[in-house]
Amino acid sequence: MSTTPARQSTPRVYTPVDHIRPELKSMSPYTPILPYEVLAERLNRSPADIVKLDANENPYGPAPAVAKGLADAQYLHIYPDPASGFLRDALQDYTGLSKEYLLAGAGADELIDLLFRLFIVPGKGHSVINLPPTFGMYKFDADVNGADVVNVKRKHGSFAVDIEAVEHVFENAAPEDYPKIIFVASPNNPDGSVVSDDVLRRLLALPTLVVLDEAYFEFAQDNRLLWVPRYDNLVVLRTFSKWAGLAGMRVGYGAFPLGIIEHLWKIKQPYNVSVASQIAAVASIREKGNLLAKVERMIAQRGLFYKEVKRFDWLTPFPSQSNYVLCRVAGGRTAAQVKEQLAERGILIRYYTAKGLADCIRISMGTEEQMKRLYEALVEL
Repeated sequence: MSTTPARQSTPRVYTPVDHIRPELKSMSPYTPILPYEVLAERLNRSPADIVKLDANENPYGPAPAVAKGLADAQYLHIYPDPASGFLRDALQDYTGLSKEYLLAGAGADELIDLLFRLFIVPGKGHSVINLPPTFGMYKFDADVNGADVVNVKRKHGSFAVDIEAVEHVFENAAPEDYPKIIFVASPNNPDGSVVSDDVLRRLLALPTLVVLDEAYFEFAQDNRLLWVPRYDNLVVLRTFSKWAGLAGMRVGYGAFPLGIIEHLWKIKQPYNVSVASQIAAVASIREKGNLLAKVERMIAQRGLFYKEVKRFDWLTPFPSQSNYVLCRVAGGRTAAQVKEQLAERGILIRYYTAKGLADCIRISMGTEEQMKRLYEALVEL
């Protein structure tokens, strides 16, 4: 018979939630655009009856070759090529840049997050420069990765980068406190403005990494991707979500200096771009003529939009070089009211309340039929 005394049980004092990073417990979640099926249920309409102009998606959808490629796919049960070899070969042809500079991602969003992981040490006071109003993922990923955010507001009215204010940040900081990254969207979301060559060169002269987000490049044609081999501090990001209509597939790519990309290869998820996404992206490049013709149709709708909205003295559009137009709402109306009134008619747009964008709406360019329905609805408001 054992004489060992029975071990007394002690109450567990460990609570997992208490060990979550405090800054993540207190942060606000990102607010995504809702998909068709959820919107249809909320609006009590069929998806086919909804005109979705709120997320800068391609209203024409993907190239026909995408569906065929997916239907014929033989290896969906096998893990994807971690190097996205066929896709990077196709991107080399599409961009004119050697594939050694190119890395594919599960959307450009993944590549943004990877850059934070590579350059930011949480809790060390590392910072990045954000240029609001702009794409919300830069601030979101900064919060997730423990980076401080230095907001340098764009110029009022034009939304141009305030380059003097950006330079001032570095002039007033010690070298060890210089921001690690500056994010520049061109065209900028939500207004569609493009950074000039002169301003970009001044940014590249600063002691920081410049991440140029060209998600809407095909609508503006200001191509800086080929600058990457000449600058060791320039990254250019792009996506298939807009021009190729693959927002639901989550596939993007970036051009990186060789000294940076070698480390990104080490830290990216091994199988980050799915077999289906790689097939869809390669098929899109092969049908680029068809897709770019659809881009031209959206650009034409953008030009027509400026003519049509002249009828509405309560709408003031800003210049845009993308597939959306930002408008200020006036005449006793609010952006929220316009958004709700259009939603009641099955037309979805984006509206803003933040400082600098107060009473602004953003309208993505749709098909000819969708835009006609929008104009008819605006007349009724």
